[in-house]
Amino acid sequence: MVADDLARQGHTVMLLDRQSRTKPCGGAIPPRLIKDFAIPDHLLVARVRCARMISPKDNRVDIPIDNGFVGMVNRDTFDEYLRERAAAHGAIRWRGAFDRITRDEDGVARVHFQDVGRHGLGDARSVRARMVVGADGARSEVARQAIEGADRTRYVFAYHEIVRAPQNDPQHDPDRCDVYYQGWISPDFYGWVFPHGDTVSVGTGSADKGFSLRGSVAGLRRVAGLAGTETLRREGAPIPLKPLPRWDNGRDVVLAGDAAGVVAPASGEGIYYAMACGRMVADAVHQALLTGEPTCLKQARRRFLRQHGRVFWVLGVMQHFWYQNDRRRERFVKICEDRDVQRLTFESYMNKELVRRNPMAHVRIFFKDLAHLFGLVRT
Repeated sequence: MVADDLARQGHTVMLLDRQSRTKPCGGAIPPRLIKDFAIPDHLLVARVRCARMISPKDNRVDIPIDNGFVGMVNRDTFDEYLRERAAAHGAIRWRGAFDRITRDEDGVARVHFQDVGRHGLGDARSVRARMVVGADGARSEVARQAIEGADRTRYVFAYHEIVRAPQNDPQHDPDRCDVYYQGWISPDFYGWVFPHGDTVSVGTGSADKGFSLRGSVAGLRRVAGLAGTETLRREGAPIPLKPLPRWDNGRDVVLAGDAAGVVAPASGEGIYYAMACGRMVADAVHQALLTGEPTCLKQARRRFLRQHGRVFWVLGVMQHFWYQNDRRRERFVKICEDRDVQRLTFESYMNKELVRRNPMAHVRIFFKDLAHLFGLVRT
């Protein structure tokens, strides 16, 4: 996203990417993303119109997505489309692996990298850059080398398997996402079964390093009726739990996407927030280049937190409290039966902002939450 926006603004941009690894991801994108970033219909492999929440006691709550849908994308084709779109607007694509940043005698950054070919790493190369954007994912090497405090964050490790979608199976609904809030699937996150047209993503995540994600996904496939389906590939990756305390080096390096830590707590949603972050970073870089003021780079993080920080805080509190044990997970799923909760949750998700136009619904939810917290509601 950064490369595309900066190329459109007339800057000379080099897009350095390994391009050989698919990002592990459930693949859900809300209508706000489709609209804001002009995503074409052909990239949507499914349109989800219902979310099913499944509790530890196997209670199931179906939440319809009223007057809309959540789009599902395959990250290999989706990411390649974004790279190609950036190239079409003038960005120079280069397949390579980042190595390090040094400084020339005049102080300008020099980015060192190695070519990536079919047989692995190739020639060592370098390029001068007035600005460097690190969008190299969680545990970013750019961040580790250039950004103070980049190591001060925690991660959930996510793992999923892409399997062949079953045909004519009443247990499998190609228009429904299933979300499992069960401690055996994850002690601190959730499990998912997301439709992708002719395939299905089955996965989970946890910050507990001793927890077997592969064993959990194998069990999830059994209960979801997918144990016997063909496995097409397996993927895993760390997911940051909160935005990094700093995104820039005060000079000419700034982070975006997972490298900046912009993944929503509780839900693990990252595509929209990465792209929104990328657009804000592109604006900040553009201003820094125009004015010669590197302090402009700080505006990206400030703007992102001003727009999304409250949502991240609310989701973080929700994950910390409701995901602690199965008793609380059971109550959480029970709350999701409430139509006020369903409506406000999906309106906020679809539009990417907290809904304020119905204050009485918020009041009702507040008192219902209290009833669940104090055990006044049977589950």
